[in-house]
Amino acid sequence: MNETREIKVKINDKWVTGPVRSNTTLLRFLRDNGFTEVKKGCGEGECGACTVLLDGKTVASCLVLALRADGGEVITIRRVDDRLLKTLKEAFVSYGASQCGFCMPGTIMTARWLLTENPRPNREEIRDALSGNLCRCTGYQKIIDAIEYVSKDL
Repeated sequence: MNETREIKVKINDKWVTGPVRSNTTLLRFLRDNGFTEVKKGCGEGECGACTVLLDGKTVASCLVLALRADGGEVITIRRVDDRLLKTLKEAFVSYGASQCGFCMPGTIMTARWLLTENPRPNREEIRDALSGNLCRCTGYQKIIDAIEYVSKDL
């Protein structure tokens, strides 16, 4: 059974309403509603490119059904009034942690979650948090350096 249902999700501080089928992923819902900064990578929850915050926790939006987000809050990298996201983006640029940029939205969202949960992570904790985000360009050291820098500035 693949019924259509109307859902309402707070995305980057604004409510978005739209129809979804029972098998529609959160990734598809976000992209269909203009949130194309959420990238589709592997579609299997392995690469982290589609990582967003759902009710304060990181999720692979390709694996989460949109129905689960109904009434909830989603934060993507495009959230405007978010000082921590802005600081992380600036640090990634300063440290050369972004090359092709495809993994950056998911990686930065994971970093934001980590620094919210643990404002002073050590390098091993940063590595552990990033274990679900694949990056083929940077070798991770510059990413870890950028997150560590931001954690010292909090």
